[in-house]
Amino acid sequence: MSASPSPSRRRAYWLKTLHEWHWVSSAICLVGLLLFSITGFTLNHAGQIEAKPKVQSKVVQLEPALLQQVTGHLPAAQANKDRAELPSALRAWIKDQWDVDTQGREAEWSKEEVYLSLPRPGGDAWLRLNLQDGELEYERTDRGWLSYFNDLHKGRNTGVAWSWFIDIFAAATLVFSITGLFILKMHAGNRPFTWPMAALGLVIPVLLALLFIH
Repeated sequence: MSASPSPSRRRAYWLKTLHEWHWVSSAICLVGLLLFSITGFTLNHAGQIEAKPKVQSKVVQLEPALLQQVTGHLPAAQANKDRAELPSALRAWIKDQWDVDTQGREAEWSKEEVYLSLPRPGGDAWLRLNLQDGELEYERTDRGWLSYFNDLHKGRNTGVAWSWFIDIFAAATLVFSITGLFILKMHAGNRPFTWPMAALGLVIPVLLALLFIH
């Protein structure tokens, strides 16, 4: 019958395992931590950091044949509570003319016009087509790279893939924090300031919230 591992061996095993999980999770969330830390600062000082939006507007006249194809989709849109994608012919025309991808986006339809909102990180855009005279108007607003990264921080208009990234990043950060806590516990005996410093990380934000946030 083999002897059970000694306490020192068990401690060494768990410490090694914790360090492995700690460094792997830190590697996964390193870039995310840098991004969210920097944008946390810029969002906190958004009032002091000026942004100068750039607005581009374009107006064109659709050919009668293309306009007729679009109006032919109006009954189907009305049957779907006035919401439907742009017809494929119009999507292709917009992509070719302005390099704007409207695939998978539903527009708002009425008898007078079709309106499509195109929000994105760091800016905004929209399309409006007058169904009476075929005038198509496109406006794009660009608020710059700082606004782009701030919107990534908030997950604003970023899509499903970025939403999954935030969830995975949050899970990796949680593993990083929990393994760090256990590593602190295992080293606390030789480092008397471990728990006082960890407690400060809790006490300071609690006191600030109680005393200064009303």
